[in-house]
Amino acid sequence: MPASTAQRRLVQLTACAAVIGMAAGGVAYVLEHAIGLLTNLALLHRWGSDLPSLRDFSISPSTYAAAIGGALVVSLLAKWSPVIRGHGIPEAMEAVLTKQSRIAPRTAIAKPLSAAVAIGTGGPFGAEGPIIVTGGAIGSLLGQLIHVTPNERKILLASGAAAGMAAVFGSPLAAVILAIELLLFEFSTRSFIPLVVATSVAAGVHAALFSSGPLFTVPTHHFSGLGQLPVFAVLGLLCGLLAVLVCEGLFFVEGLYRRLPVNEFWHPLIGAVLFVSVALLEPRTLGVGYDVINDALATRLALGSLALIAAVKLAVWWIALASGTSGGTLAPVLMISACFGGALGELLHRLAPGLQISSGSIALVAMAATFGAATRATFAAIVFVFELTRDYNAILPLMLATVLATLVASWISHDSLLTEKLTRRGLIVPRDYHIDVLHSARLADVMTRSVVALEITATVGDAAREFDRSGHGAYPVIDTDGCCVGIITSNDLLSGALDDDALLADVAVRDLVTASEDSNVAIALELMHEEGVDHLPVLDDDRFLVGICTRSNILAVRASHNIADRVQRGWLDRSR
Repeated sequence: MPASTAQRRLVQLTACAAVIGMAAGGVAYVLEHAIGLLTNLALLHRWGSDLPSLRDFSISPSTYAAAIGGALVVSLLAKWSPVIRGHGIPEAMEAVLTKQSRIAPRTAIAKPLSAAVAIGTGGPFGAEGPIIVTGGAIGSLLGQLIHVTPNERKILLASGAAAGMAAVFGSPLAAVILAIELLLFEFSTRSFIPLVVATSVAAGVHAALFSSGPLFTVPTHHFSGLGQLPVFAVLGLLCGLLAVLVCEGLFFVEGLYRRLPVNEFWHPLIGAVLFVSVALLEPRTLGVGYDVINDALATRLALGSLALIAAVKLAVWWIALASGTSGGTLAPVLMISACFGGALGELLHRLAPGLQISSGSIALVAMAATFGAATRATFAAIVFVFELTRDYNAILPLMLATVLATLVASWISHDSLLTEKLTRRGLIVPRDYHIDVLHSARLADVMTRSVVALEITATVGDAAREFDRSGHGAYPVIDTDGCCVGIITSNDLLSGALDDDALLADVAVRDLVTASEDSNVAIALELMHEEGVDHLPVLDDDRFLVGICTRSNILAVRASHNIADRVQRGWLDRSR
């Protein structure tokens, strides 16, 4: 694509991203107030659109009725749009990987509606997962409405998803990184600029409609430095184990649901009865639970309460999400890990009061470490919690604990919270991003330079004898001045339609597909694929033949790149 065209399309993508960011911000506002309205009506039997606290809530028979009714509505919506089941991010990843980033229009309606109903009737979820999926659906729909490439549609989808997260949490940096790690599977100027614009606009909408401060009120924490890092290193290891428990427990409960002898339509209703029954132990685990996270970070909860909330929230979230209802993962994982970290902090105070590390700081770091390890979005988790606190002093323990937690979780469990469902469907999700060696290699460095060319005055019989002698698949044809004017392949001869006495001037393919030696290998591969050729003559400015590129040359580039991952002998081995 010419540079001017690429720049023009980037401007168009950026303008679309701004529209998507504005739309995602508005949807986030509507969704959060819809959840607040339904929660007040269904659970507290009062009018109001602000998210209520369930600190003094007690479960009654009407709570069961509300949860079962909400589950029935979600099941009915799932018959219309099956993609709404679960938290939805795996489905967005699947759309990117296998469907050219196309999401059905009904998803943009069914997902937020089902999430509002599920959470508003007691479901132990947050609004961030559904709004991420809804924002992605908005981006995908715009990408289907206008003329874009599948890769550009992927950028619009990821921009919408990132804008949804930024609109809920007011965390644009983390939203950009999360989209890159989970949806884009690339990092380029073409993708980065629209992402930043979409999240900036959505975060601006968040500041205008909600507040300019962080979602959670985090007290000031002081981290002294190296002396406290070992504590956070141990915390990271424990959070890695917690992340494995969170993921594997959910996968296990999902397996139990799949073995039930009833249609999946009834699974959310069964789950509603079960999670409300478990929540009798701690009713605060129902609903969004942002106030509980705030209490854990502010050290307003006792050790017993922290441990009970963490255990019950984990159980009710497993039961509810595994049933196939609609809900998110981020807020529940943050609540579980915050209470887990807060409980560890309280224990540490009792065992080693001289360390002077607040329980709130341990809860804060546990949130990032567990979320990063469970989703394998390590960098996004670090930046996300940093944006929630806006405390640069927290960076060191955040980084250390999160990477150690991810190391533990990756070592024990192959799949993350977001990829297990895709693995069961037979999809391979990219885990790492590498420089495309085909874009950084020139044809001049990989082509075969010692090329045997046939004279245009030669006959088909001469060419046949040369093919028999060498075993090559094609030969360039040059004129008396040495310029490349055609090519003849072994397939041309195998057809049997050519007379041995015919001149190559009459039978050689004159409509040549060629490249220059300064072209990169990726362009050469694209040419060969589009034109259906296996041999690409490389010419200079005067059309003299300087080399030839085959698919074997391109495979050799990839093979040489793989050598960089092989262990080489070090100086100590050589000396021995």
